[in-house]
Amino acid sequence: MKGNHESLLERRMAVYLNEDEVTALLDMPMAMDAVEQVMAAHARGEVIDFPRQRVRLPGSITHMLQGGVPAVNLTGFKVYTSAGGRARFWVHLFDATSGVAVAVLEADRLGMIRTGAAGGVAAKYLARSDARIAGVFGGGWQAEGQILALCAGRALERIKVFARNRERLMAFCERMSRSTGFAVVPSSSAEETVRGSDIVVTITSSPKPLFEADWLEPGVHITAAGSNSLARQELSEATVRRADVVCVDARETAIREAGDLMPLLEKGRTHPGRWVELGEVITGARSGRTEPDQITLFESQGMAIQDIAVAARVLQALPDHGVGTALPY
Repeated sequence: MKGNHESLLERRMAVYLNEDEVTALLDMPMAMDAVEQVMAAHARGEVIDFPRQRVRLPGSITHMLQGGVPAVNLTGFKVYTSAGGRARFWVHLFDATSGVAVAVLEADRLGMIRTGAAGGVAAKYLARSDARIAGVFGGGWQAEGQILALCAGRALERIKVFARNRERLMAFCERMSRSTGFAVVPSSSAEETVRGSDIVVTITSSPKPLFEADWLEPGVHITAAGSNSLARQELSEATVRRADVVCVDARETAIREAGDLMPLLEKGRTHPGRWVELGEVITGARSGRTEPDQITLFESQGMAIQDIAVAARVLQALPDHGVGTALPY
């Protein structure tokens, strides 16, 4: 659809946006605002979301999340495949009134930004207002989104990052320092990453806990964003037990996917009724942090409504940029 987006909208033609086009239209503040609003709508019962489903075959896995956001008149799904060490992402959107196709967006960066945005919104509501030091586990693509969100929402003095490959970690920290203007520095150990940190973020694919519970400072906020399957566990049972507040995107999703919570859930040491949802904290329906020394935990699994809400912001930016390609339906 090069060059004439408004006429395509008038004719209700679907639009395809590639990664470069999505990247040019999307930024972190836009995504954080979209996630905050849609999670509040979730708490009010104004959206529909279905947890992730997976089709597992010997050589690949197909993952799908579905939902509807009436406030932006969109329904749709995110689908991604993982095979051969690579993942590929798309978001498909439909007009919620007419049912016609609206857009297909390549969604690797969109998903990364959305995941970071959810962590950033959680930190906004759950971390102490005077939080200045953050520790991040993970130096890859998804860690970039978490750091961008922390920088967008917090006046941080330093962000410590720990990852296994030291050479890649050094390069990652240098790049993030340049792009954010914040001090993003490599950490020498897991313990150094946690001790003294007001916010701790885990965004890895680790099958075992990343740090010891007794390294956590009183009043710390933790965002655990990597454990979105039962095969992953970034936090120990002791760490989860130290949390005074456990917050999730949605209880229904966490029950299925939160690898950090499952061991305690199976032993009867936690219960979904004790978990607060992010939207409930945003709207004030349930309390988040109430005391400075409380330890708060946000378990982020991701929801289709978050992807749809962020994709809607990308589409809203289209008339001013004239990008995209018309689809033949």
